[in-house]
Amino acid sequence: MISLIFRVLRVADGYQGRIRGAAVLSFLKSFCAKAPFVVAFFMISAFLDGTVTKTTCVFSGIALVACIIVQSLLQNAADRLQSAAGFEIFADKRKQLGSHLRKLPMGYFTEGNIGKISSVLATDMLFIEENLMMVLGDLMSYLFSAVIFVIMMFGFNPWMGLLSLVITLIMYAIGEAMKSSQLKYSDERQAASQKLTESVLDFTEGIGIIKTYNLLGEKSKTLTDSFVYSCERNLEFEEGHAPWARAVNLTYGLGSTAMLALSWFLYQNGAMNIATFIGFLFFTFELFGPLKAFYGQITRLTVMNACLDRIEAVFEEKELCDNGKDILPDSTDVPEIEFRNVTFAYDKRNVLNHVSFTVQKNTMTALVGPSGGGKSTIASLLPRFWDVKDGSILLRGKDIRTVPLASLMENISMVFQRVYLFQDTVYNNIAMGRMDASEEEVYEAARKARCYDFIMALPEGFQTVIGEGGASLSGGEQQRISIARCILKDAPIVILDEATASVDADNESQIQAAISELVQGKTLLVIAHRLHTIAKADQILVIKDGKIAEQGNHESLIAAEGLYHNMVLKKATVKGFQNKV
Repeated sequence: MISLIFRVLRVADGYQGRIRGAAVLSFLKSFCAKAPFVVAFFMISAFLDGTVTKTTCVFSGIALVACIIVQSLLQNAADRLQSAAGFEIFADKRKQLGSHLRKLPMGYFTEGNIGKISSVLATDMLFIEENLMMVLGDLMSYLFSAVIFVIMMFGFNPWMGLLSLVITLIMYAIGEAMKSSQLKYSDERQAASQKLTESVLDFTEGIGIIKTYNLLGEKSKTLTDSFVYSCERNLEFEEGHAPWARAVNLTYGLGSTAMLALSWFLYQNGAMNIATFIGFLFFTFELFGPLKAFYGQITRLTVMNACLDRIEAVFEEKELCDNGKDILPDSTDVPEIEFRNVTFAYDKRNVLNHVSFTVQKNTMTALVGPSGGGKSTIASLLPRFWDVKDGSILLRGKDIRTVPLASLMENISMVFQRVYLFQDTVYNNIAMGRMDASEEEVYEAARKARCYDFIMALPEGFQTVIGEGGASLSGGEQQRISIARCILKDAPIVILDEATASVDADNESQIQAAISELVQGKTLLVIAHRLHTIAKADQILVIKDGKIAEQGNHESLIAAEGLYHNMVLKKATVKGFQNKV
């Protein structure tokens, strides 16, 4: 149990002084709470001795009022120290988590970890800051009080001290066994909470598809099962705790009774006077109260332990190394981009195998090939969404791993089919492309992206707040705003997953015009879907099974009558059939 408290203190880091201060104040508060018993003891002793006076009663009353006031002040000060520290600690932790997450490879976010991150932020951190930090000082105070009460019993009588020590050790043994049992249930409880979070996210994000394919019953059952599973784990948690809680309460009751019986025995045999015996009666059921209260909080501590395990697991995820010092030159005689014998794997499954190619400055390279061949992986490796397993990727002759990530990203813009806009103003969504841009530069980027007119038609123009993910705009409008963002950034390299592949004909011409503005004088790496895009590329890489199956321009690859020739022929046949229809 003590180890769990020290674990929290390690998390507190720079706030440990405040937590310890809260513990001291809580300890003093607990003594003030016992002060009325002390006053009563002295009053009874004075009564038995026949020395009670009006002055004695007045001072006793003043002492009681003073104790209540001091106790209230100490409690307020302790709460301010520990509860405020809890919120500040986890405000810092959330900032640290945000900084850590932005340095993780993109693969971490595509492997089902969104639910884990949401659960850590919304459940684990919240539980500790709202439940445990509020009482941490009290828990430490309970331990101090338990030790001091045992020492006091030795002061009353050696036999009473020995008995109180034995009962304290029995309660400690039960508490440690309870902790071991509860740690297991706590892990399962928090894992069930994470599973439930993932199910809710999956259901809400996919509600459109679920309704379209009439899967509400099936998916609702999956979600319901997650709720049931979470409920069962919580019930198991409580059921596992109940027998141990009863054991602690039973030991508390029997121990207090044993101490009372011993004090009576000592009084009857003249080893304790009447005043001391009566005074002890006041403390009998308070003697083991701190331990009882301490182990009453064990569920919070064990759940906290599971929460910290899950928080630390996220922090332990390996970050992309960003200690590069190389400066990218503005221009060189070497290729703008070079993949040199690159091999890459998701977990243990190789996706790219010994891929090598070069891209010259201000040229267009198209990546084509069957789905799952590795085109998107190539495009994602250049901005270091992941790091290569073997080989290297060079930008103007510099290995991208030796270049600071910030510098690398300043040189690359990306436009993908799946656009994400933030729940913010349209202006801010565009301006994030270059935060120091002037207002006129933002407007000019919007004009070039062919989105100025529809933005001005919005209720608040550029200051209109759009829904999360751009939900309040059409797909084509979202795409054009994302292109405006890239135009404003004005990076020399553009990675383009052909943005018109999934939009309607009305938006296609507008987006094509916006892309034309974006790519002027740029080096392009394009995941190509449409024939007219492929045909005008300076070089075409046909990617199949993680390798470059063919390489050349449109004419040379058509003449070779290989895989590319067959792909183009198939697309042309399908397009001709669609035109006839």
